[in-house]
Amino acid sequence: MKQRIISNRYMAIALSLLLATMSGYAQEENKEFKPFSGQAGKDVVWVPTPQALVDTMLSMANVTSADFVMDLGSGDGRLVITAAKRGAKALGIEYNPDMVALARRTAAEEGVSANATFENADIFETDFSRATVITLFLLSDLNLRLRPTILDMKPGTRIVSNTFTMSDWEPDMTKQIPDNVSWRTALLWIVPAKVDGTWKFNGGQVHFNQQFQFVTGTLTMGSNERAFTGKLNGDKIHINVGGTEFTGTVSGNRITGTSADGTAWNVTR
Repeated sequence: MKQRIISNRYMAIALSLLLATMSGYAQEENKEFKPFSGQAGKDVVWVPTPQALVDTMLSMANVTSADFVMDLGSGDGRLVITAAKRGAKALGIEYNPDMVALARRTAAEEGVSANATFENADIFETDFSRATVITLFLLSDLNLRLRPTILDMKPGTRIVSNTFTMSDWEPDMTKQIPDNVSWRTALLWIVPAKVDGTWKFNGGQVHFNQQFQFVTGTLTMGSNERAFTGKLNGDKIHINVGGTEFTGTVSGNRITGTSADGTAWNVTR
């Protein structure tokens, strides 16, 4: 009988310890995740983007309700949530599942869950080709890894980065917020159409040398050859040939437009 009493006591103690352990686990699971600046991540540490810069980035990209915004490395979700408040559909891609859960909770609290969604995924294994706006807060070498994919996106897609560059692809616009904070620079790129090479028209040809959104080249008619410079803004092209301005729209293998005097022009390749 005594042995059975001792055995029962051991069982009671063990059960008590088990319940205490399970209670501890439950408390840990219920404890709300709170990220901190400098928190380690897969590719970069997490640092929150100041809200003023979030607003600046979205304004530079002219985000409207017609846009689909994708934030690559969305962290606590503030940029996605802000884009949703502007009426856009927005999706955040984030590797840390705790961050994803936090962003979803915040979106629900802000009442924008219908437009602000989040996926737990690797940005380098994600298809973001359907986005009209891409936002980034990554290191420049990571931006450079993404750059070939970005340059293959639809002309006119807007790319906005917090602070970090795209190497020798110059931004189309740069802005700084006045706040005295470390992260206060926004850079905008507009994906240019691809025009590099030779295009023909009745009576001559145009040869473009393209370096991202900038072009140089020659216009040849018979034995007359004239050099030009120009720039692309998405699928819109503007060139200056000997002081004459030409504007046009790139559509696949055709460019159509007008010169400054209203004369129509078109070339094909």
